[in-house]
Amino acid sequence: MLVYLRIFIEISLILLFIFYVSGRLIGSKVHVVKRLLSVILGVSLTSLVYWYSYLRFTDYFEQGFLSAVTDASTLIWIGSMLMISMLFFLFFELFEANGFGGSGATLTSRVFFLKRLLHLWRRQKRLSKVLEIAVKNGISSTFHYARHRENERQLAIALRRTLEQSGGIFIKFGQALSTRSDLFHPIFIEELGKLQQNVVPLTAKQVKEVLHKALPETFDEVFESFSMEPLAAGSIGQVHRAVLRKNRDEVVVKLLRPDVSTIMRDDLDILVEFAEWVALKSTWASNIGFRELAIGFANALREEIDFEIEIRNTIQIGNILAKSPYTVKVPHVYREYSNYNLIVLEYFKGKSIPKGKEVFEQFQIPQRDFSRTVLFSYLEQMLFAGIFHADPHPGNIFIDSRDGLPVLLDFGAVGRLAKVQQEALNLFVIGVQQNDAEIIYDAVTDLVEDSKDIDRQKFEQAIGQILLRVSYVDRISTDELIHSIFDVVRDFGLSFYPSVGIALRALITLDGTLHTIDPGFDMFTEAKTFAKETKTAILKKPFREPREVKERIEEELALIIPELKKFPKRVDHLLRKVEGGRIILHHDIFSDKSNAHFVALMFSRFILLMTGITFGIVSSALLAIAQFIDTVYAVYLNTAAYTGLFLCVILLVRLSIQAVRDMKNDRL
Repeated sequence: MLVYLRIFIEISLILLFIFYVSGRLIGSKVHVVKRLLSVILGVSLTSLVYWYSYLRFTDYFEQGFLSAVTDASTLIWIGSMLMISMLFFLFFELFEANGFGGSGATLTSRVFFLKRLLHLWRRQKRLSKVLEIAVKNGISSTFHYARHRENERQLAIALRRTLEQSGGIFIKFGQALSTRSDLFHPIFIEELGKLQQNVVPLTAKQVKEVLHKALPETFDEVFESFSMEPLAAGSIGQVHRAVLRKNRDEVVVKLLRPDVSTIMRDDLDILVEFAEWVALKSTWASNIGFRELAIGFANALREEIDFEIEIRNTIQIGNILAKSPYTVKVPHVYREYSNYNLIVLEYFKGKSIPKGKEVFEQFQIPQRDFSRTVLFSYLEQMLFAGIFHADPHPGNIFIDSRDGLPVLLDFGAVGRLAKVQQEALNLFVIGVQQNDAEIIYDAVTDLVEDSKDIDRQKFEQAIGQILLRVSYVDRISTDELIHSIFDVVRDFGLSFYPSVGIALRALITLDGTLHTIDPGFDMFTEAKTFAKETKTAILKKPFREPREVKERIEEELALIIPELKKFPKRVDHLLRKVEGGRIILHHDIFSDKSNAHFVALMFSRFILLMTGITFGIVSSALLAIAQFIDTVYAVYLNTAAYTGLFLCVILLVRLSIQAVRDMKNDRL
């Protein structure tokens, strides 16, 4: 019994020693659970091998502690424990589940580490299945011919079948890709547009469970009545009609499906890994940013399942339209009942655009005027507010049965444009109206990424050809025009900023929606009217709202005047320096602390790498020399050689762990 107690104490002391030393060698900010697990596995595995291969043939149990510790084999055993433990830590660091970019980087990083390993196994199994489906459908072989027109349909079919058979998030990703006419040829849009996701509605029991967890009060205290038959059911949420008990307001209740988080955890990271595999297999896929598309989709979906974001979007656009001269309604959000997985909204009794003929006739609303109001509201959102409804399909625009006014619904997808992009889009519309390729070129350079290397003459020539196709016609086809611009941008190796792509695709969708109301509606002609009205309103604003203009001028002057006061002194100071010849233009990358830190860090790691390699080379040479020496001095050479190799491995493992961490940080 005492012997086993002694062994337990000795192993515990060694384990603590390895735990301390490995932490010091690996570096700071080490995850304690991973470090402890690495040490336990390293000590256990090494001890098992040491016992089976050597210790069981010795009289270890009869030796004293000091003699056992100073034994050469024991020192090798302890050194092996240290190296194996560090290698286990490197393995955990390398294969730890990670998200890709954005604020919602990963869900699995918040669960216990052992669960992460289980999740990793499940994810690798699912990824293998997806890749097997892709290979089975011939997607890897068709990539080699993606640039040949006759093979594009084969690739499109293979991609569609792969996403369809993979199911879940993959189908939704394919549906999202089917809207990217700026990146994919019509053949891909056609095939991916065939993807349909059959969603089974939540049962009454599941609906009550979600409401019980999400509501601040009991179900009966909040609702006077609640229809368990959903108005709509999707892969993210489900919508029901209800009446509030507090004020008897009619509302719609949007629920987040309870299995959404599980779907995300299991499939979103797999989707990104699948996209990485596709990009590695195909230069075509890499050029269009297939991996980046998957990452963007994953981040957008993570936002979409957080109803707090949709609540904020609805309130923001509601506030924007409340001050607008174009009357478009937005549902009121009942904030006291809404949260990250439940939204309670004002119910509008009305009809969607395709079914609104009776309402138009009832209120004798000219369809052209209704379409113009919706368009002008959208242009105001895009070009002035910078926040706009990004999915204006016919089902998201209603006609209120009470007064015939337009109503916007579903703010899960909202776009945002910076001031520069708002001005560039405005310039783009002017260029189309004036049939001027130079103006359109100036607009596009502010709408695309990496515009420095554009050949202006060739680009304007390509734009000019597009303008000729839409000239001298009664109505400019928005769909054809924007798709043609997408084609030119893609042919020149450029890509629109994501927010700009969203805006242009929203205009295409809106144009199709408005045509369901008025088939002869011309978006660009009406946009010209909007521009005139806007300019007139800006010119008349000082006379209509003199007090607000006066306050605005005072605010601007309050900011400018202090700077103007400093201007003469600064000019005089500058002139004195010029006269004294003291102005020197100097640039030093080390003047920036972040640059200096980066260079110092890289240099220190380079030194460690060279030190490790040197230990390895010198130790290997000593080991080789020792094989040709028969004297007792060979023992010292062997000892020095193995020590050097041990240090080489330690340094290289530490550098590898740090490199893995840096790659993860870059992704985040």
